[in-house]
Amino acid sequence: MAKIIKFFDTTLRDGEQSPGCSMNQKEKLLLARQLEKLGVDVIEAGFAASSPGDFQSVNAIAKEIKNSTVAVLARAVKDDITKAWEAVKEAKRPRIHTFIATSDVHMEYKLRMTHEEVINKAVEMVKYAVSLCPEVEFSAEDATRSDTDFLAELFDKVIQAGAKIINIPDTVGYTTPDEFYDFIMEIRKKSKYLDSVEISVHCHNDLGLAVANSLAAIRAGASQIECTVNGIGERAGNAAIEEIVMIMNTRKDIYDVKMNIVTQEIMNTSRLLTNITGVHVQPNKAIVGANAFAHEAGIHQHGVLKNRETYEIMTPESVGLTKNKMVLGKHSGRHAFKEKIESMGYEISKDELDKAFMEFKSLADKKKQVFDEDIEVILTNRGTKADDKYKLVRYVINSGNTITTIASVVLDKEGQIIEGISSAGGPVDAAFSAIDKCLDIEVGLEDYSIQSVTEGTDALGFAVVKLRYNNHSYSGRGTSINIVEASIKAYLNALNSIYNTFNRGM
Repeated sequence: MAKIIKFFDTTLRDGEQSPGCSMNQKEKLLLARQLEKLGVDVIEAGFAASSPGDFQSVNAIAKEIKNSTVAVLARAVKDDITKAWEAVKEAKRPRIHTFIATSDVHMEYKLRMTHEEVINKAVEMVKYAVSLCPEVEFSAEDATRSDTDFLAELFDKVIQAGAKIINIPDTVGYTTPDEFYDFIMEIRKKSKYLDSVEISVHCHNDLGLAVANSLAAIRAGASQIECTVNGIGERAGNAAIEEIVMIMNTRKDIYDVKMNIVTQEIMNTSRLLTNITGVHVQPNKAIVGANAFAHEAGIHQHGVLKNRETYEIMTPESVGLTKNKMVLGKHSGRHAFKEKIESMGYEISKDELDKAFMEFKSLADKKKQVFDEDIEVILTNRGTKADDKYKLVRYVINSGNTITTIASVVLDKEGQIIEGISSAGGPVDAAFSAIDKCLDIEVGLEDYSIQSVTEGTDALGFAVVKLRYNNHSYSGRGTSINIVEASIKAYLNALNSIYNTFNRGM
């Protein structure tokens, strides 16, 4: 009988902790719906106690999601667990995921607790979580640098306290596949009760081994894999769900397992996350990279034309890539646009449809054809909101190869019209400098990038700006056929993110 492997997706929690990958509630809800379509078994919606915004997002996702379990992270602290339950209790399948550090270095320098104190605290908090929620998962933070005798004792006691899932995380991406396999087998041998519950693993990618370690854990008895879309996450990221899924799907001769993932939704999920965060995957990224199914070498092209199996071990269609795309234009009506959105898997309200259709018609007037990728950007672009502090009124750029570039940017700053004028080496630099002259704060530009959404000289430009303020990084995105306008929108989007975070005058 095939083993069932469950996927615990933590894109909305651990993934969002990646620099520049923060999401607002609307964006989290949009991604949560797509994760449900992808078929993930558990969606870790956030860390409710970390902020009021995260609490609200977890609560909104808990109310919305019906097929996947909705989990919420909490430290082994009573107040954390109370807030976690308040946020997730309306979910059809709620789960509290509580954790405490177990390595000597963490216990000594971070927790300042003894082994006995950690065990007592873990048991006490698991019992409290179980009194609130029907399903509790317990994680031993930095498990792979912890003592196996200590972990076996700890796991046995929290299982007796009511934990149904035990997570063994490689928190700092330190272990290797063979070592991780032996590590899990050793704990299983020393524990009385570990085999009576579900074993989970959460692998980080600091040494590039997150996927390999996750697969080793499956061989050692794990049945739940914690991962993220595109492998995003703290530092070097987490195990990439798309890679683990397609490895097991492609190599069924080695992995006799069953899973609930709808592989045809992989590309939709990857692209949605990219559009929301503005963080693109590298072209040679396995499964979802732009070159994953590209063949340039002549001998490869010849082989694929004769028989795709010569160089393709899986089909593009198996992950949701198709060549047949319905292209819309300026003569397309509202009904066709609505059908197109639905065929792409999006569910939006009437008001959202009205706004998206207006943006679509505006774009269709400027370019000949509107592709799927353009529509995805329209649906996921933050755009200008009524409560934004900074709104673009107009801009003028005077540029050429024989003159100094001068930019004039006029903003609506909470009803006050202000203008900034600046000169610089190029149009984008000049525009950003002009905006800076309209501000009451000082921000630093950490990163700036722009790329085309589709092919052609009339393609949408997708700009991403990362600003540094108060020792934190804030990202902004903007789109336009005009790359300078896209860049200005992205810069203002980042500024408004700063303002909304601090909710104070700037």
